[in-house]
Amino acid sequence: MVLAVVDDLMFSSKIRAVAERTGSAIRFARSKDAALADARASAPALVIVDLDRDPIDPIGTVAAFKADPALRGIRLVGYVSHVHAARIADARAAGCDTVLARSAFVNALPVLLAGGGPEPQQP
Repeated sequence: MVLAVVDDLMFSSKIRAVAERTGSAIRFARSKDAALADARASAPALVIVDLDRDPIDPIGTVAAFKADPALRGIRLVGYVSHVHAARIADARAAGCDTVLARSAFVNALPVLLAGGGPEPQQP
């Protein structure tokens, strides 16, 4: 199961459509607290975080996952506009395992939802 911390309806729809095509189970959380609670209850294999959306506190979400002994082993993949260099650096510093530009994320999404494959390139 994959947990997506996304509050953007357009990207939620894209992720859901790819999940349906790949037969992947996906859940969505729209806040840090909801994501942490869901992850504790469902133990996802992967957490996707929209790093561009301040309302979901993306850097705080990544840091909270990595600070929690029960959650820190979950793979975190964040996506962000490639022009946000500071946000990319902040996400990596907080512990995000992979940070992708939005376009690279869309291209890698089927592989990510299917269980990983090789690490996609980082911006």
